[in-house]
Amino acid sequence: MPWEKSFNEDTAVENAMAVFWEKGYDAASISELLKAVKMSKGSFYNAFGSKRDLFLRSLDKYESDRRRVFLSQLEAMDDPVQAIHRFFDTIVNEMLTDETRKGCFLINTSLELVNHDQQINDLVKSGIAEIEAFFKRCIEVGQAREQIPHNLTAETTAKILLSLAVSIRVLGRGGFNEKSLRVIAHEAKTLVTGPDDPDDA
Repeated sequence: MPWEKSFNEDTAVENAMAVFWEKGYDAASISELLKAVKMSKGSFYNAFGSKRDLFLRSLDKYESDRRRVFLSQLEAMDDPVQAIHRFFDTIVNEMLTDETRKGCFLINTSLELVNHDQQINDLVKSGIAEIEAFFKRCIEVGQAREQIPHNLTAETTAKILLSLAVSIRVLGRGGFNEKSLRVIAHEAKTLVTGPDDPDDA
């Protein structure tokens, strides 16, 4: 069939991901998805099975191509404290430079579909746990290098950092201004290193 020759599954999932990311699962209509993947309804269902199946593939692609790549780049940095700082600087800058303020696909999904679908729930929880684990590893390495105070509990501090990251994503999507987001990021940074120059906030 002609569509099979030109159909690029990876590109189609990427385009569908953009729709789900901006609109959410429920608000993304089949017609919008068909337009995004450039397929007829019959071809769409033959290729992906259902809207839910395509959503799962879109979320999985976001996780593998974006979030995990981002964390891997940070973990490759030699300085764990700077890795944490870079994490928060990056998510704030992403919110401020994105005109649609669509936030984090993973966090958006957790808010929209919590307790709605077990498979989606498991995928979201796993992704969020990986972010928390990243923070925990950074803290433990930072403490071993005497960069982060030993009176901080790595597990608890990682959970607090995760909460602050989620706050930035949610408030940023809600239209909060730059100062509000940078204050939260500054608090996250000083949590692991202690107070610094307020002009750096």
